[in-house]
Formats: sequence, C-alpha cells, structure tokens
Amino acid sequence: MELLAAFQFLTLLPVKRSFTAEQVGRSSVYFPIVGLVIGLALAGMNWGLGYILPAAVVNVLLVLAIALFSGGLHLDGLADTMDGMAGHRATEERLAIMKDSRIGGFGAIGLALFLLIEYITLNNIPGTIKTQLLILAPVLSRWAMVNSIFVYPYARPSGLGKAFKEVVSLRHFIFATLVSLTLTGVLFRWAGLIIFAGVWLTISLMSLYFKSRLRGLTGDIYGAINEISFVIVLLIALLLVYNHWLL
Repeated sequence: MELLAAFQFLTLLPVKRSFTAEQVGRSSVYFPIVGLVIGLALAGMNWGLGYILPAAVVNVLLVLAIALFSGGLHLDGLADTMDGMAGHRATEERLAIMKDSRIGGFGAIGLALFLLIEYITLNNIPGTIKTQLLILAPVLSRWAMVNSIFVYPYARPSGLGKAFKEVVSLRHFIFATLVSLTLTGVLFRWAGLIIFAGVWLTISLMSLYFKSRLRGLTGDIYGAINEISFVIVLLIALLLVYNHWLL
C-alpha cells in the first residue's frame, strides 16, 4: 500500500486509491524506488527519441518530462522556496510567502535559471554515461528528500510534509539509503560514491541553511531539495568527466 501511495504522491500515475496520512508518511521509504521507475522512463525516452531527433531537442523534451512526471510538484516547491528565502524577512513572513500559491518575481526568475542549468547540463553529458545518469539522478534526488525528512525538524505545526516527518523512522531511512547506495555502486562503482557524497553534502548544507532561517524544513523545501539534488548529480558527474576521473 505504501508503495502505491508513493507513486500517487510523487507522480501523475493514475493510482485511484485513498490512503491515510500515516500510509502517505510511510511511503517515503519507497521514494528511491519511485525515482528508479522515473529514471528508467527517462532513459527509455532518451534512447527512443535519440533515433529520430537531435540531442538538443531530446534534452528539451527530457526537461519537460522531468517536470511532468511529478506534475510540477517539486518545481512549485522550488519556486516557493526561492520566494520565501529572498530578502531580509522574519521567519513567519517567510513561511507565509512560501504558503502563498502565487509565484513571485524571485521564484519565477530562479525557476527559469534553474531549468536553463538543467538543460545545459544535460546537453553536455557524454552519451556514454547519459543513460546511467538519467536512471541515477531521480533515485538520489528522491533519497535526498528522505534524508532531509528524517534528519531535520519540520518548521510548521501542520502541513502535508508533517505527515512524513511524524512517521519516518531510522528503519525507513536505512532502507532508502541502502537501495540508493546499491544502485549508485552498480551504475558508477567508485565514482558513484563521490556522486552520492556530493549530493549528501549539498543537501546537508542546504538543510542547515533553511533550518537557520525557518527553524526547520517544509514540504516546499523537500521539493526544492529534490530538484536541486537532481541537477547536482548531473553536475558532479560532469565535473568528474571534465577532469578525466570518469570515462
């Protein structure tokens, strides 16, 4: 049941079931598995479209697919987080801005720049490792959310994100981490450990920053962490390739 809840929450797949708040919260243990399914779909899309379209066009469609697979949920969280973190504001004002469904100027500009970075990074990934990265990036970005949910406090007294925070246990975290680490090692061996460590360091610094501003994390921040972690996987791999440490 929790696996189905994870697919319902993280994707647009038509899972027509009702779940309790506890089931939704426990579903986070399966986030990396949902990421694996998304990654396989992206890899298949890249492989199929690569026969009929130029690589640059395929990469635009991949950026679109990454957003659509989650219904824009995480991108919305990224935009809200950028709006909330902009300027010098009190904690409660930041939280109120992030809760507002309207996107602000800072969020819109930041979101556009983020998508541009994602596209350019995909354009520069060598074809020899692109399939593996398209599989791995969604896995580690979903694991990053589990890590932040488990390790850091929740900033609001209520909210969807609190359903996850209240039930995620050490057992859930360990399972999600082992799944993610195993797949990372299978796909990239020792280089995978560098990628994994880079993602962990990035989200740790981000989470500590958000905690210092908001007393904890929110559902929007979980979404932002997912999106940023996806790109961090690509950037670290590109860094390794550029310095001849990978390939």
